[in-house]
Amino acid sequence: MTDWSQVVAEHGPMVLRTAFRLLNHEADAADCFQHTFVSAWELSRTQPVRNWPALLQRLAVARTLDRLRQRRRESSRITPLPEDAGADRKAVGPPRAAEASELADHLRDALADVDARQAQVFCLACLEDLSYQQIAVELSITVNHVGVLLTRAKAILRQRLQAHAPPAAPERFERERLEREVPP
Repeated sequence: MTDWSQVVAEHGPMVLRTAFRLLNHEADAADCFQHTFVSAWELSRTQPVRNWPALLQRLAVARTLDRLRQRRRESSRITPLPEDAGADRKAVGPPRAAEASELADHLRDALADVDARQAQVFCLACLEDLSYQQIAVELSITVNHVGVLLTRAKAILRQRLQAHAPPAAPERFERERLEREVPP
C-alpha cells in the first residue's frame, strides 16, 4: 500500500518546481501538480512503481506540456506573473533580465508547437537535467531514440526561436570580451 502523504511530501516540491519552470504561472503549475499526482495514483493502481521521482517528473512534464498546448489554443487567457518572476537570475541588469524573460516566453510558445514526445524529451533532458539513459528508461525507448528526438526538438526550437533572437550587437560582445580579459 502506498503512503500518498509521504510520496507527496517527498516529491511534491520537485513536481511543483518542474511545472512552474515550464509554465511560469502559479495557478497553472498547481493544476499540473494535482493532475500529476492523480495520474500517478491511477498508474499505481494498475502496476507497481519502480522509481517515484522519475515517474512523477515524467508525468509532470507531460501534464505541463498539455497545459502549454491548451494555453496556445486559448491565448487570450495568459496572465503573466510580476516582472521579475520569470527573469533569469544570472542575467546582469534589467535589459538582460527582460531578454531572458522574453526568450523564456517564446520557448514556452515554441514547446507547445513541437511534437509531444520531442517536447517531453527536450524538457527532461534540458530543463530537468536527466541523462539519456534515465529518459530512455522512463519513456521505454532506446537511448538512441532519445538522442534523435532531442536533436529534432532542438532543431525545431532553434528555428522557431531565431525569429525572436535579439540582433547581434558587436559593440556589446566586444565590451563583454574586454571585461572578461581585464584582470581583477
